[in-house]
Amino acid sequence: MYFTDSHEWIKVEDGLGTVGVTTHAKNELGEIVYIQLPEIGRQVKAGEEVVILESTKAAADIYAPVSGEIVAVNNASPELLNQSPEEFGWLFKIRLSNPEELRALMNRSSYQQLVDS
Repeated sequence: MYFTDSHEWIKVEDGLGTVGVTTHAKNELGEIVYIQLPEIGRQVKAGEEVVILESTKAAADIYAPVSGEIVAVNNASPELLNQSPEEFGWLFKIRLSNPEELRALMNRSSYQQLVDS
C-alpha cells in the first residue's frame, strides 16, 4: 500500500490500483454523507482531482495518486467509507499507465510520520 501527502492510498496488484482515502483523512472530514465518483473509462493524470467527498464538516477533493484509466468505481454507500476507509470503502480502481509514479509515493511508516508531525 502506498500513500500520498494529500491522504489518498493505493494498493496495486497486476497493474491495477485500488484507491481510497486514509483513515486519518476520513477522521479529519467527519462523517461522509455524499461521494461524487468518476466515470469509468476516464483518463486521469497523477494529482488530478477525481472524486469529491462531502461530509458534515466540509467538501474535499480526492486526487489520483497515479496516472491511468478509471476501470471501476465503488458504488457502495458513504456508510461503508465511514466504517472502513482503507479496505471496503475504496473509491475507484485505476489501470496504471506509468507504474514508475509509485516511486514518488510514501510507504505506511513514512505516511504515519507525516500525520504525526
